[in-house]
Amino acid sequence: MRRTGLKALAVIGTFLSLALVCSLPAHAAGPVSTDHVRAELVAGAEAVRPGETIRIGIHKQIIPHWHTYWQNPGDSGLATTAEWTLPDGASASDILWPAPGRIAVGPLMNYGYEGEVTLLTDIAVPAEAPVGGSFPIRATVDWLVCEEICIPEQVELSLDLPVVAGGGDTGPVHPAIAAAEARLPVASPWAARFETSGGTLRLALDAAGLRRDSIEDIWFYPNEWGVIAHAAPQQLSVEADRIVLAMTPGDAFQPTLASLDGVLVVKERAGDALLTQALTVNAPAGTVAAGSGGLGIGSIGIGTALLFALLGGLILNLMPCVFPVLSMKALALVEQAGKQPAQVRLHGLAYTGGILVSFAALAGLLAALKAGGTAVGWGFQFQSPVFVLLLAYLLFAVGLNLSGVFTIGGSVAGVGANLTARGGYTGSFFTGVLAAIVATPCTAPFMGAAIGFAIAAPLPVLFAVFLALGLGLALPYVALSVWPPLLRLLPKPGLWMERFKQFLAFPMYGAAVWLVWVLSLQAGAEGVLTALGGMLLIGFAAWLYDVTRMSGGSARRIGGGLAAIALVSAIGWGIAAGSHAAPSAAPASGQAGAAETTPWESYSRQKFEALRAEGRPVFLNFTAAWCITCLVNERVALNRPDVAAAFRTGDVTYLKGDWTNQDAEITAKLEEFGRSGVPLYVFYPAGRDSQPVVLPQLLTVDIVLGGIGAG
Repeated sequence: MRRTGLKALAVIGTFLSLALVCSLPAHAAGPVSTDHVRAELVAGAEAVRPGETIRIGIHKQIIPHWHTYWQNPGDSGLATTAEWTLPDGASASDILWPAPGRIAVGPLMNYGYEGEVTLLTDIAVPAEAPVGGSFPIRATVDWLVCEEICIPEQVELSLDLPVVAGGGDTGPVHPAIAAAEARLPVASPWAARFETSGGTLRLALDAAGLRRDSIEDIWFYPNEWGVIAHAAPQQLSVEADRIVLAMTPGDAFQPTLASLDGVLVVKERAGDALLTQALTVNAPAGTVAAGSGGLGIGSIGIGTALLFALLGGLILNLMPCVFPVLSMKALALVEQAGKQPAQVRLHGLAYTGGILVSFAALAGLLAALKAGGTAVGWGFQFQSPVFVLLLAYLLFAVGLNLSGVFTIGGSVAGVGANLTARGGYTGSFFTGVLAAIVATPCTAPFMGAAIGFAIAAPLPVLFAVFLALGLGLALPYVALSVWPPLLRLLPKPGLWMERFKQFLAFPMYGAAVWLVWVLSLQAGAEGVLTALGGMLLIGFAAWLYDVTRMSGGSARRIGGGLAAIALVSAIGWGIAAGSHAAPSAAPASGQAGAAETTPWESYSRQKFEALRAEGRPVFLNFTAAWCITCLVNERVALNRPDVAAAFRTGDVTYLKGDWTNQDAEITAKLEEFGRSGVPLYVFYPAGRDSQPVVLPQLLTVDIVLGGIGAG
């Protein structure tokens, strides 16, 4: 019985011993294997010398489809850790991390390693290490290895190296050490800086000579978790003297961040070879001008920006915003054709002066708002219901004047309120002001790049670009006024001028109606009521002023006083109502219909990033109700059956960003592409890392189909 009990105790003891052994981490002098990783310690030499440093590597071979993690694991995971046990006097450095790769897991983006990787550590050998003896190295290594599931694993690794005298042969470097050293990031040769504005983090590096057509991929891996949104796209802009990466700040980003530190991995094509270079980046906070939006073109520079602004202003004259005012000025030129050439030229200069002063004032306002931290751009004033309402009032009043409801001064050019009564030159000046104001809802080709460059540039450049834009807008009238032969091409004055002047009232009324529609989207039904009520008061004031202005004595004073009260009431009512207007909710999506055949969804950063993480093709349309160019493009190009069919065939998600009211997310996206206003059209082909295709600001069906690869 006693022997039976002893046997039982022996069996139990054996099982307990086996269980204890199985629960301990793997431990061996050579490679150690878990179910997913084979690991071993390798050395940069076959022996050590006293007082010197030897590089040791934790070499891991990971089974297919599984991965371990970098020092910043990304959206999920844990970095590998190593606890070293060394002889007295020896010390180990932190892990030296080879450049990682991106590993997408559903909507998450992780940073880590697949296949083989060697994590390096420098170990200092004490000077007292006995020559002829052995230098034992032990490491307890922990990692998380993942596929669809994650498993924490631990191994104990060991390596014994002989100690040889100084000058003695230490043998060759292990191939795994050499391979890992080739993947270590090196100090970047490029000066770097970063800036955060409008919800976008921009990293700029002065990488002169880097060509866009040779770049296969560029990605920034921050050292710390959560500084950027890891799964969000990194928008690349390659310019003549720098590269800019536009990223989304992450959950752990702090506005007070002084330095953005990490690794930039650049993959370039050199013939048939793909070269990969990893660079250590330590970018202090600074100023980063908006990039060119990954268009594959160099920075346009000041000279090109000025030329683009001049051309854009010239083309603005063909836009529906400006055409009615330009027609009025052409009509005024016909009236002035019989005058002395010097007088005609002065009218042209006065009109040009009104435009230039207005554009300079707009540039100054943009600079002031930008300095105050407000994200602004071209047409930003139309995001204010008060501005939209007052402009609607102004255009309605101009229409009443052209219709003959009231008259101030005898010149067609005299639409500049009562200032015209002082003289025709003042009227020409304020007509230039009106032309500048009504031009802002439109965007012409070349303007986007020029204004985006200007807003990010120093103050003198900002003013220079805006003045060039104004000069371009004034050029046709200036040309007619300073070159007498051109005036001979205009028809002779006659009764037709009065009829044409009255006809021009209707584009003004139409513009006022359109602005009331814009106001309805900004301030709802109450905004429309305010606008229509104010126009009623303005109409009454105009009629009362005109019927009493030729009267004598008290009738004229009373009529003028009541007209002024009605006018002030309309303006005061509009300012009060517009200042407290609550924005109307934008629709979340648009379904196919008679007027709109291309279904769309409302843009949000989260929705866009989720689609990109899935590798889905995405078409972005940034628009506004007050942007006439945007509305025309949608009517003639985007809302067409063949475009809708191409979107369906290509499984393209159509996201529309409405910038009618201020929207920080949309402003940030515009800034990513170096734009300061709408429209902006961008197509992202299928694939997580695909580069965006920016379409022109004026669209046709063929341009859209070609842009999405369906043409």
